[in-house]
Amino acid sequence: MSMLRRGFVTGPVIGALWMLVLSVTVAVAMSFATGEAFRPSVSLSLLWGGIAGAATVAVRQSRVAQIGVVLVVVALTLLDIGPLQLGEATSMFARITGATLLAGGFAISLVPILDEITPGALGRHEFEAAVIRFLTGFGYIYFTAIVMIPFYVMVMTSLKSQSELIQNPLDFSIDLSRGTDLFRSYQELFADFNFGTYLLNSFFISVLTVFITLAFAIPGAYAVARLRFRGQAAFSRSILLIYMVPMIVLALPIYIAFSLTGLRNSFVGIVMIYPVTTIPVALYMLQGYFRGLPSEVEEAGLMDGLSRLAVIWKITLPLSLPALASVSLYVFMIAWNEFLLAFMLLDDPSRFTLTRGIAALNSSEIPRQHLMAGSVIATVPIMALFLCLEKFMTKGLTAGSVKG
Repeated sequence: MSMLRRGFVTGPVIGALWMLVLSVTVAVAMSFATGEAFRPSVSLSLLWGGIAGAATVAVRQSRVAQIGVVLVVVALTLLDIGPLQLGEATSMFARITGATLLAGGFAISLVPILDEITPGALGRHEFEAAVIRFLTGFGYIYFTAIVMIPFYVMVMTSLKSQSELIQNPLDFSIDLSRGTDLFRSYQELFADFNFGTYLLNSFFISVLTVFITLAFAIPGAYAVARLRFRGQAAFSRSILLIYMVPMIVLALPIYIAFSLTGLRNSFVGIVMIYPVTTIPVALYMLQGYFRGLPSEVEEAGLMDGLSRLAVIWKITLPLSLPALASVSLYVFMIAWNEFLLAFMLLDDPSRFTLTRGIAALNSSEIPRQHLMAGSVIATVPIMALFLCLEKFMTKGLTAGSVKG
């Protein structure tokens, strides 16, 4: 460790690892974007990254180091002895673009990572700060890739024609010359596969699930947080025990019970069973938030002659609007994305939810791009809703973990 905490060792090690991370990232991105062959070279990435890291530490003028690294990495890549190995059929434009992205990204990011690193011995603060900056950058790239690559593949596949998919299923570039024909899969979903009805069904069921969940969760959470009754502590601790039983275990009993009572294949049955999966988590989140509210305000309302229900309606709920918004969003997302119960209980296409409708597209008789287009339709609305209301979501999740 003492040897590693020297600038002439830390710089090359971080430079080598960072070059490997970026070469893999650029290779994957360019392969998806162009459909051409880009392959990272592990050995050459470590070699040239280590040399660039040593040079960056030795040359303290950041601008000089950046320009030098960019020029060298571009030249090495074009000569096929750099971190990126390019296929023989790769176009010159793609070669220059890939090399420039790698060189520019590496040079711009490496200098800040090694900002406080000098060739000599390093203090603990300087060494740990450089390591943390490297790990932070790696974390951003890694988790962005986990989220973006599947979504990118899904979107690009949905814009393909059947002939393009058959010709090269791994080519995720798109032909912009097709114009509006790019969205043919989406048009056919709504025209031929009744996806407009699926959207309305999912929205209707999700909204009803939110209202039913809040109707039960608000008084239940308030009772746990404010009232005193026998078994209160045990009930509070066991709210989430239902999630210890996998839903697949309950699938057969639910199916039999709903078939016998005539609730299968109906909106009533779905709206009855969905809140069973959402009320516990709503109770848990709200009771934590209610405990955090000042009880003196509610006591003042009781002293002024308000009933307990009036206190909840006029005082507690207005103060809990952020929590109610976050719980509503979370419940809506659960109901919107639920698949197992919908798949098990719904057989009539006119009553399909969006997830059940997408499952119906998973057939050898239906083109693959239609399945991907359906997945995009199901993902984008809930993603936009989450991004717009993410701050409320965060508040709700943290509120449920705070003791009063």
